[in-house]
Amino acid sequence: MRRAAIIAALIATASASMAGAPAVSLRPVARPDAPAIVQTPVQAAAPVHIMRPLARPDRPSRIAPAPSITAETSSPSGRAQTDESPARIAQPGNQGRRADSQVRGGLIASLRPLLRPLAIGREATKRKEVRARGMICGDPAIQGEEIGRVPGRIAGCGVEGAVKVRSIAGVALSQHSTMDCGQARAMKSWLDKGMKPAVGGYGGGVAQLRIAAHYACRTRNNQRGGKVSEHGKGRAIDIAGFQLRDGRTISVLNDWGGGKKGRILNRMHRSACGPFGTVLGPNANKFHLDHFHFDTARYRSGSYCR
Repeated sequence: MRRAAIIAALIATASASMAGAPAVSLRPVARPDAPAIVQTPVQAAAPVHIMRPLARPDRPSRIAPAPSITAETSSPSGRAQTDESPARIAQPGNQGRRADSQVRGGLIASLRPLLRPLAIGREATKRKEVRARGMICGDPAIQGEEIGRVPGRIAGCGVEGAVKVRSIAGVALSQHSTMDCGQARAMKSWLDKGMKPAVGGYGGGVAQLRIAAHYACRTRNNQRGGKVSEHGKGRAIDIAGFQLRDGRTISVLNDWGGGKKGRILNRMHRSACGPFGTVLGPNANKFHLDHFHFDTARYRSGSYCR
């Protein structure tokens, strides 16, 4: 019975406590010594992609590494920077000028191989024009002047379409020589194919022919009553010697028949038999001991060479 009374008393006490309780429970009061914590919803940030500007192909890039020195400072060697220094180039506006300068420099450099051949071509053209002004017999290698018909003082002499030759195939004549174009062309053929190969590089080659005689209205060997010489027709030349480019000479009178110069003269003499109809030298007769006689007379039996 006592136990039942105690239980009834406890129930009564609990009922009384519940009757005085508020309808809504109180919020906890913030502690004065602790900051209030306010929670807000957090959203995950989207990744950010930084877009780099694309370089335009038609414009040089203006992005340059930061210079270690400025345009106003001096270089480590103590000398002031010039306009070509990295700092100067890095300044706004200078990159474009630098690029333009490089383009112009590159363009000029690329044109140099073209400019050189153009200059060489102009010089060659100028030389051709000079040679063309002095060209005779339709060949620029034969230089001189046209003089036309040359009358003779005796029957059988004279030259039709005469020319006065000063150089042939780059070799000067010691005196301007009158002849016809057939004789001039024969001389060019002999110079190129006979005389020059015979001399070769000896003395640097032949610079000048020592001319003993060219056109002259006379008989053969100046003999009274003789036939008119080929000299009187503008078809003969007499050569006494050869001036070499190093100053030395080859003389028909002094050098025929011995030594290196003699062998050169012998080859010259033999090579003339073909381009010329008559070839005479020291072995021909006493009248040709000191010179070669070359003329374009033609014989049925072929060239006459002594």
